Amino acid sequence: MLALLKRIREIIDGWWSESTLRTRLLAAATLVFSLVMSGLTFWAVNTIEYDARLNDTRFGSDLGLLLAANVAPLIGENNRAEVAKFSHRFYSSTSSVRYMLYADEDGDIYLGIPFSESEVQTSLTIRRRIQLPENYSASSELPLVRQHHTPDGEVTDIFVPLTHEGKYLGVLAVGINPNITLGRYSHLTRDFTIAVFVSIWVVAILGGVFNALTITKPIRELLVGVKNITAGNFNQRIDLPLGGELGELIVSFNEMAERLESYEEQNIEELTAEKAKLETLVSTIADGAVLIDTNLQVILVNPTARRIFGWEGRNVVGENVLHHLPVQVQVELTRPLYQTARGEREGGEFRVTLLEPANRTVRILITTVLDQYRESIKGIAMTVQDITREVELNEAKSQFISNVSHELRTPLFNIKSFIETLHEYGEDLTEEQRREFLETANNETDRLTRLVNDVLDLSKLESCRIYHLEAVDIAQPIEQTLRTYQLNCRDKGIELGHEIEADLPPVLGHYDLLLQVFANLVGNALKFTESGGRVVLRAYLLEAKQLSGNRFNGEGESFSLLDHSNKNGDHTASPSVVRIEVSDTGIGIDPEDQAAIFDRFFRVENRVHTLEGTGLGLSIVRNIIEKHQTAVNLVSEVGVGTTFWFDLSVYQETQGPVIPLEMPVEKETIALSAGGI
Repeated sequence: MLALLKRIREIIDGWWSESTLRTRLLAAATLVFSLVMSGLTFWAVNTIEYDARLNDTRFGSDLGLLLAANVAPLIGENNRAEVAKFSHRFYSSTSSVRYMLYADEDGDIYLGIPFSESEVQTSLTIRRRIQLPENYSASSELPLVRQHHTPDGEVTDIFVPLTHEGKYLGVLAVGINPNITLGRYSHLTRDFTIAVFVSIWVVAILGGVFNALTITKPIRELLVGVKNITAGNFNQRIDLPLGGELGELIVSFNEMAERLESYEEQNIEELTAEKAKLETLVSTIADGAVLIDTNLQVILVNPTARRIFGWEGRNVVGENVLHHLPVQVQVELTRPLYQTARGEREGGEFRVTLLEPANRTVRILITTVLDQYRESIKGIAMTVQDITREVELNEAKSQFISNVSHELRTPLFNIKSFIETLHEYGEDLTEEQRREFLETANNETDRLTRLVNDVLDLSKLESCRIYHLEAVDIAQPIEQTLRTYQLNCRDKGIELGHEIEADLPPVLGHYDLLLQVFANLVGNALKFTESGGRVVLRAYLLEAKQLSGNRFNGEGESFSLLDHSNKNGDHTASPSVVRIEVSDTGIGIDPEDQAAIFDRFFRVENRVHTLEGTGLGLSIVRNIIEKHQTAVNLVSEVGVGTTFWFDLSVYQETQGPVIPLEMPVEKETIALSAGGI
């Protein structure tokens, strides 16, 4: 039984916890209404029963007094037979009296009705006692009334004292039957009340079931549908066969869901297109770009960032960016990224030197991505710039400034020293000493001039200046260069020669610029070629589609690091270029230096510890050759020698005598002037 009650309680608790507020209010209202109706009904029944009991009491009291007044004289005369006849007639004439008992002063019953005739005749011989109530008073003139319950209903007992001429003769006990009609109505009212109570709850339960089937279920379906749509599931539909307002509401809901689904498809297409445009744009920018959310998970990364961080072939989208960044970047960015994600800082700029996957220096810019109202942080944008070249240029600039300062200081110190000596002790010096001092000052002045000229030449070449190219007989600048360096070669014991093919056509070029190219190349060759070596200038015609390979020739008389097997071949196939070579048997250039040999401020003498220079000669050569729409190349082997070569286009009559050419200015161009030095 306890388990059943516990189960029922659990069911009620579960139903109450899952029910809605409306259901709870409806249940409470039904309970209150049923209790009020039941209370009113029971109050009415109790009131009716109370009135009936009061009426029975009054009727019994009056009846008892009437009987006592009629039988008291007979009892006083001790005429009990007449009393019995009178009582029997009275009992037979009414159905309200249930019994009549007569007792003497001692409480002994000497007459009781109803009895049979024989019992009536012998009733005077009956010896029974009546048990009077405790509150009965023989001296009271008012009857005593009480009720007791029987299977037939509530019986009213009336005890009336019998007195005659002031003498107490005994007691008359009369029992009054309950009012049958009133009892029937009372039971009917009670049954009706119970029926009303049960009916109210049956109607309430049926109403709840009907409400659940016709109203609550559709509303719950609508609630589930609205939640699904809120969650982004626009495929939600409600299929309930209902009419009326609920049916219209369900139809409207389905139409709204269809429109939202259509809008979502359109928005997804537009967002996909915009995302594709954004990814295409991000993938084409030169800098690395990484977009992360506030949890530091990668949302977007472009190929440049993948290459810089070594993420090729790795899926880092959706991963924590700190788990994939190089160690050096992690050390620098871990704390700033977390601070930026929490909104404690707006961003920052960081410079990091990477060792993997390649040795490079990068600049990383961190910027917060805000919402359209610029109130909350939606993500973090990382811009990664490879500034390795910039750092190398800055180092080269610093080195160049240091070299130039040293180059300027040394000759200026020498010039000042010799001039001060001549000024203070000129009269004490011999003519030969004075001449030697002046010659040294003159040489140092020439050295300063060359340095300033190199800087000015490079500044002009890297500017937007337009050079006019025309027909040039290539043999003339070569021969002029040979004449210029002939004495210098003889002093150093170096053989300077040339191999110029006969009847070369004129080339398209600038005479002064080509003369400077030959001067720089020959000057470098003489600088790094020891005594007994050889420097050769070559010029020969080359077919437009002819290829040349690398070949080392160890013969001292005629050497080159290029293949000349087809140099003197048949030129009937319309030759288009003239190949120029400057070869030497010097110390050669290391392979690791060959890639940077044409960079500004790069000096091989820093490694070989030979004569000092500005590091601008080959950079000037490269810029001049690029002005001629071609490129300078080199082939070198340490201990064997070096060959610089380039091709010049053959001048065509249809081209005209003048061709303007303008080259773009590089970002790294530094223009220095003599005044700046």
